[in-house]
Amino acid sequence: MNNELVTANFLNLSTPLIADALIRLKVTPRLVPFGIKALVAGSRISGRVLPARHYGSVDVFFEAFESAAQGDVLVIDNDGRLEEGCIGDLTALEAITAGVSAIVVWGTHRDTPELKQIGLPIFSYGSCPCGPQRLDSRESNALTSARIGELEVSANDFVFGDDDGCLFVNGEIIEEVFSTARAIWEIERRQAKSIAAGETLRQQLTFTEYLRKRDADPSYTFRQHLRGTQGAIEE
Repeated sequence: MNNELVTANFLNLSTPLIADALIRLKVTPRLVPFGIKALVAGSRISGRVLPARHYGSVDVFFEAFESAAQGDVLVIDNDGRLEEGCIGDLTALEAITAGVSAIVVWGTHRDTPELKQIGLPIFSYGSCPCGPQRLDSRESNALTSARIGELEVSANDFVFGDDDGCLFVNGEIIEEVFSTARAIWEIERRQAKSIAAGETLRQQLTFTEYLRKRDADPSYTFRQHLRGTQGAIEE
């Protein structure tokens, strides 16, 4: 699935729905570390991972742009550093010329006012005024994979982000994840409409019946009950 189709499929979905779909498919969600969030609230990202490991110079980003496809998301491994902003306004502008649709950084950014004006979605730990002062030796996998927290991602993965955070999905299961997420979305929308029409969620999920069954069998869980009622509130 290409970036255009991925973005179209994600249009009415969210990262919580993608996460719920993964859990329903018995796949552990691959979440970015807590604290990485959008520079601008309301930002949404979706696209193939364009990985790059940062060693102190922007040249690795420029080299990654040489092979970027329209809609790719630059995912930067800066080892979670908080003491240097590894990207700024010029890198963001150059990313746009390469067709990159967003940037996710395991680290920090700088040039915050300019980045907000440019409008390219940026997800990071936040800002740092100081740029890199180091120049480390480059590894052979600098452009084939990137670490972000305990995760390692590559061009085989897609990344999704919104106000709830970011997560990665392997491309081999992306269609099944979208299909499952849409099914959950449809159930939840029906439930929301029913609540608005006066039928409480407890009524929809026959919560009184659940309490009766639990009284008779204390091992009976609400999640067991939900599976029988097709409820999508928990997995």
